[in-house]
Amino acid sequence: MAFHQIVVDTYAVQHPDGDEPRAIQSVGIHLMTLCLFLERGTDPSLGTRLHQRMVDRPVFHQLKPPSSPGQLTMLNVPLEGDPEVARVASYAWANDVWKTWTSTIRRYESGSTSRASAGKRDR
Repeated sequence: MAFHQIVVDTYAVQHPDGDEPRAIQSVGIHLMTLCLFLERGTDPSLGTRLHQRMVDRPVFHQLKPPSSPGQLTMLNVPLEGDPEVARVASYAWANDVWKTWTSTIRRYESGSTSRASAGKRDR
């Protein structure tokens, strides 16, 4: 399943887990790889290697999660049947969740929001 990393990253950012340093790092890494997959066309099979390279990034900033988790969930991805149907559903779910995060990310990147509203801590 060459799109497995899409599923892992999407689930992780749709269910952020607190404000501990490891949780902040996790959301950051999964968002970065989703960006590479969805906006840059990077092959999701490279996900593990990308994560290994990103984990040593010195600073992660906590981002405020979106107010809505998106319209789609893992339940929209069929676990049985045609793998192509599952792949298409996984990408639809990933794009839906990615859209929920993009305004927060863009505001943070542009510096038009304070760290207090974009996130709380540096990691």
